[in-house]
Amino acid sequence: MESDYAIIGGGVVGLSVAWGLLRRGVSVTVIDGDDAGLRASRGNFGLVWVQSKGMKQPRYAQWSQTSAALWRGFADELADLTGTDLGLRQDGGYDLHFSEETLAETVAKYEVLKATLGGDYPFEVLGHNALRKEEPNIGPKVVGAIWHKQDGHANPLRLLQALADGVRRKGGRVLTGRTVVAVDKADGFTLICADGMVLRAGKVVLSAGLGAVQLGPKLGFMAPVRPQRGQVMITEKLPFLINRPSLIARQVDEGGIQIGATNEEVGLDDGVTRKGLAQLAQEAVMAYPALERVQLVRSWGALRVLSPDGLPIYQESHTHPGAYLVTCHSGITLAAAHALHLPDWLEGSSDAPDLEVFRETRFS
Repeated sequence: MESDYAIIGGGVVGLSVAWGLLRRGVSVTVIDGDDAGLRASRGNFGLVWVQSKGMKQPRYAQWSQTSAALWRGFADELADLTGTDLGLRQDGGYDLHFSEETLAETVAKYEVLKATLGGDYPFEVLGHNALRKEEPNIGPKVVGAIWHKQDGHANPLRLLQALADGVRRKGGRVLTGRTVVAVDKADGFTLICADGMVLRAGKVVLSAGLGAVQLGPKLGFMAPVRPQRGQVMITEKLPFLINRPSLIARQVDEGGIQIGATNEEVGLDDGVTRKGLAQLAQEAVMAYPALERVQLVRSWGALRVLSPDGLPIYQESHTHPGAYLVTCHSGITLAAAHALHLPDWLEGSSDAPDLEVFRETRFS
């Protein structure tokens, strides 16, 4: 075998798994597509986010909490290895509300989830005046917020860079510009790329995001994922304006303010629209009126990878044992768990996390 594992997909999800496997001492080859691919890893919002996750499936809330708790050690280890600071801050994040009704409704849901989790769901409800003490630049139309203390954010592009660098430093191979078009299973797996390159591996992890739709059935997976567009924009670099991130805006470590994101069912269209950006700008100015006077420098659209219920999918193939599907739309939040816990599941360790509820057979 050329490698113990072949990872199909070189985004944050695939590279996190690859880096974690390499930490265990196994050999790994990552096969990544070309730059024309639809890459969520280069267009996301960069949140390490717990709140609102798992409202209908508490195990997802626990899995998100597990990863958030691992993130500091994960970031420090990557920084020590590669010299790349991931810009991680984890002093909480806000769910901002413009009406008392939606705030009360959301708090009620959080209380139910908190009770289900045995009280392990640290959030605080802030009225406008209390929020203003934490965020002096908040606007008068914001009636309050839920401050969840396990939330945070990081620099997603630096994370992607550090993971790719870290995989190589650990002895892994990252092959770019190649698309796997067929996989044969005999003694292990033989992967055939569009350019004719042939690779062999003992096990295969399919973490190609939306690319799983084409390749997944060839490995025995349903791979029921769909795209959802999120438009995002970023401002010029600014002095301090926003203390903690929210789902509306966050100030990145370099000074710019990232505003987003839309949730649009438009197929594989990752473009930007005037309507979408206008909606984002309007909400951001309502939340932080000072943004009305700043310059926008960039906007983009990216496609989330969503399963029918929005939860991750972790599945070993019934028809091709040794092939695994790993896909989610919270690749940044779950990066630490994918690196530090998922290898136990792939290797069949007694310490493997319980991922039963995330099997794709739930959609059968």
